[in-house]
Amino acid sequence: MKTTSVKGTNDFLPKDSALRDFLQSQILTTYVSQGFGRIYTPVLEDIENLEKSDGGDNVSLIFKVLKRGEKFNSAISNGDFSNLADIGLRYDLTLPLCRFYAEHKAVLPNPFKVIQMGNVYRAERPQKGRDREFVQCDIDIFGSESPNCEVELIDTTAQALLKIGIGEFCIRINDRRILRKILSNCGFAQKDLDSVCISFDKLDKIGCDGVVEELREKNFDNNAIENFENILKNMPQNVQDLKNICGEQEEIKSLEYIMNSVESLSEGKYSIRFDLSLVRGQGYYTGAVFEIESKDFSGSIGGGGRYDNLVGKFTGQNVPAVGFSIGFERIFSILKNSGKIVDEEKKKLAIIYDEGNFVECMKLSKQLKNKYNICLFERPKKFGKLLSKLEDMNFANYIVPTESNEIKSLKGDSK
Repeated sequence: MKTTSVKGTNDFLPKDSALRDFLQSQILTTYVSQGFGRIYTPVLEDIENLEKSDGGDNVSLIFKVLKRGEKFNSAISNGDFSNLADIGLRYDLTLPLCRFYAEHKAVLPNPFKVIQMGNVYRAERPQKGRDREFVQCDIDIFGSESPNCEVELIDTTAQALLKIGIGEFCIRINDRRILRKILSNCGFAQKDLDSVCISFDKLDKIGCDGVVEELREKNFDNNAIENFENILKNMPQNVQDLKNICGEQEEIKSLEYIMNSVESLSEGKYSIRFDLSLVRGQGYYTGAVFEIESKDFSGSIGGGGRYDNLVGKFTGQNVPAVGFSIGFERIFSILKNSGKIVDEEKKKLAIIYDEGNFVECMKLSKQLKNKYNICLFERPKKFGKLLSKLEDMNFANYIVPTESNEIKSLKGDSK
């Protein structure tokens, strides 16, 4: 049998797990302090919900779960091989949240400010920064069309990142409505806008010439491509540039309000900038979209946006909704590689027992637990080797009750 974890999944040693627990705790504490409440949803979702979610490329990365028993046998017997799965693993937390809201809307407050933190799964080709199992930390607001929701989500997420010490970062922001209007003004048909956006989303990877070439390969109108190429070569850098291209529009006013509000709230601790090339792959976004850019990581470490139509897929009635997700695994990777060590509230104490006095040492641990985090170890023959190992495990102190009641420091000073 294999001892390694499945490709794209990870085991975490106690030291790494302590860092992960610390990060999730700091993020959760920040979210709760801003009035968001936590819910839990299953990792399993109905396959129809997942496949009809407008999740972009993520829909092709669903881990599908085969039908069981007679239902599976019947599908095989009937040659219905495209209908062998009836459930799948969630690929993000947004689709399950929308299902949850549709089911429980009658008993939820309005607006509904919600936290989700949990594992999600994608059938990725495993590589650096892309796992098959990973954690997302989301906050969302349902029931309000106000751009104040975007402002609150952006600043709350930023406060969580500042609390855990992620380093310098910037929020990139765009609006899907503005982008689609620009593309329409260039001459692209409405039915082609999503496909154009998919190509545009590759700008940072293939460059302006690569985007233009891909649009030509898709046989779009040459005049539209030329007009868009001119936009690419003279990319608007700020809201004023947008106004020069599109004029005064409500979407631009909303974007300007969000940016000015966030900049005021940031107090210079992080920045926000407009980026027309920010598309985000999920098809369900309907308005503002945003991502977190870190100087210590080459890709995005978080993202989100407004998705006013997704709840309507369940209820037939659209509900305003906007969310922001922290890329937990990438943040963990940054802090781990930087040598981040969790500062524990209580020091770790090792009680070293000899044969015959284990119970007494357990009683002693109960007396000291309010002051220390305690672990018991049986005294080995090579005592010095144990002390060295304890120091590597971030133990600050130890005591050997059969020798002395003195609590000693692993660095030689009594504590």
